[in-house]
Amino acid sequence: MKTRRAELQDLDRIVEIYNSTIAGRMVTADVEPVSVESRVGWFHDHHDAKPLYVIEKGDEVVGWMSFSTFYARAAYDQTLEVSIYIDEHHRGQGIGQYALEELKRQAEELGLRTLLAFIFSHNIPSIRLFEKNGFTTYGQLPDVAYMDDKAYSLTILGYRI
Repeated sequence: MKTRRAELQDLDRIVEIYNSTIAGRMVTADVEPVSVESRVGWFHDHHDAKPLYVIEKGDEVVGWMSFSTFYARAAYDQTLEVSIYIDEHHRGQGIGQYALEELKRQAEELGLRTLLAFIFSHNIPSIRLFEKNGFTTYGQLPDVAYMDDKAYSLTILGYRI
């Protein structure tokens, strides 16, 4: 496996992987698929300080990961949110573990101090993966998301570099 900076031509695949997670109601709070066009601005918001990467296995993009602004105030510039999305056909193969190790390595190179992950509280596999990699619970936001007439809670995990 290897990671590389995402390029605009990767956006179709990034959106495909993202959209594949929506129906499961485990990973994202989006309830409808997003379009490639709607994500172009988001793609360009990822620059040197907040990179977006793709994960390749052979010649195939099997996932992506990103750093995003946590809170748009200068005092929080060294704290970023992390996201990892893995193609549904490649889950359970160690790609999430690889991605977290890469994110932590990249965070050190970027001079970050804190990483945050916002994970639905019922997404136990993701929470366990992050905890296994040194993330601890920073907080809980009970019943803050509503999808399909059901309330979902959010767990905030953090990692100090």
